[in-house]
Amino acid sequence: MPNKERILVVDDEKIILELTSMILRSRGYEPLIAESGRDGLQVVGAERPALVLLDYMMPGMDGLTALKQIRLQYPETYVIMFTGKGSEEIAVEMMKAGASDYILKPFNNQDLVDRIENVLRLRRIELHNQELVQERERLLQEIEGWNLELERRVEEKTLELEKAHQEILLVEKLGALGHLSAGMAHEIRNPLNSISLFAQILRSGFQEGEEMAGYADRILTEVDRIDGLLVRLLAASKRPYYELQTVSLTEVIDRVLAGIGEQCAAQGVTLDRQFVTNPPSLQADAAEVEQIFTNLFTNSLFEMPRGGVLGVRLYHDQQAIHIVVSDTGGGIPVENLNKIFDPFFTTKPRGTGFGLSVVLRIVKNYNGRISVDSSAGTGTRFHIQLPVRPMDADGE
Repeated sequence: MPNKERILVVDDEKIILELTSMILRSRGYEPLIAESGRDGLQVVGAERPALVLLDYMMPGMDGLTALKQIRLQYPETYVIMFTGKGSEEIAVEMMKAGASDYILKPFNNQDLVDRIENVLRLRRIELHNQELVQERERLLQEIEGWNLELERRVEEKTLELEKAHQEILLVEKLGALGHLSAGMAHEIRNPLNSISLFAQILRSGFQEGEEMAGYADRILTEVDRIDGLLVRLLAASKRPYYELQTVSLTEVIDRVLAGIGEQCAAQGVTLDRQFVTNPPSLQADAAEVEQIFTNLFTNSLFEMPRGGVLGVRLYHDQQAIHIVVSDTGGGIPVENLNKIFDPFFTTKPRGTGFGLSVVLRIVKNYNGRISVDSSAGTGTRFHIQLPVRPMDADGE
C-alpha cells in the first residue's frame, strides 16, 4: 500500500526533477517539484511535505540557504541534499545546517530510495518522540493541576474539620457550663436570698433619704444584678422552657428590626434588608428565634456608634435557610475569632459575654450552624444555616 507521503524535489535541472519524481511515484510517494530555492520555500510553506530533496548548487537562492530557512521555519520537514561536490567540508556544513542526509550526483536509484526511506523512518520516530514528550508535559501539567486541586480540597476540608471541632468544643463547654451553672445558681441564690432579706429588714429601719437607707438600697440593687447574671448564665448554657410553634423568619426579623429602628436613626445606621427568597416556616420557639437576631443586631449596633450599614440577607435552598447578618463596624481581630462564642468572653466594657453563647446554643438547638467572617477594620458577617426541616427538641 502506498504511504502517500509528499516529497518535494528542488533542482534547477529538469531531468533530475523528472527522474526523481518517477522514482518517487513508483514507490507510492506523492512528488512535488520546484525549480529554485525560492520556489521550493513557497511550496514547503503551502504543502508542508514530509521530506525535501534539495540541490546544493542552484542559481539565486542556493541549496544551503534554502536548507537553513526550511529547518528554521518548518522543522517537521526533513531535508536530503543533492550535491555534485563530494568534499568532506561541504558534507559537514550541510549536516550542521540541518540536513538529515546527503546524496552525491549522479545517484543510484536504489540508493536514493534507501536513503529516503531511512530519513522518513527517522522522521517518524523523532516526531513520535516529540508527541510523547508533549503528551508527557501535558500529563505532568494535568497532574500538577490535580495536585493543586487536591491541596485546595484538603485545605478546605481541614478548615471545615477545624470549624466542626471548634463547634463541638463549644457545645461541650456549654454542656459542662450548664451542669456547673445549675448547681452554682442554687448554691449562690441561698445566701443571696438571705442577703436580700436582711437588706430589706435594714431598709425598713430607716427613713427615706437617710444615708443608711441608701446603702441598703444599693445592697438590694447589687443582689438583683447578681440574680440577673445567674439568669443569663443559665440561659447561655441550658435551654429554658420553650414552646414549639410555626414561626416565620421574615416576620421575626422585621419585628426585631422595627424594635431597633429608633436606635439606628439615632446612630446614623442604615438598614440593608434583603429577603431574596421567602423561606418556609420553622417549627420553633418564637422567643428563642427572636433572641438570635436581638443579640446579633445589638452587637452590630454597638460596633457602629457613629453610623454604618446593618445588613440582613435571607435566602434558602433545598437543604437550608441562610441568614447573613453583617455590619460595617470595626470588625473582630483575628485572634478573637475563635473565642467570640465562649461564655464570659467579651470586649465590651460592661458586657457579660453571654450574648453570642446564647445565639450559638439556640442555633444548635435547631440543628443549625453559625460561622463568622471578620477581621479588624472590615466589618463582621455572621452566617446562620438552619435546616429547612429542623428536628424538634426531642430529635424527631
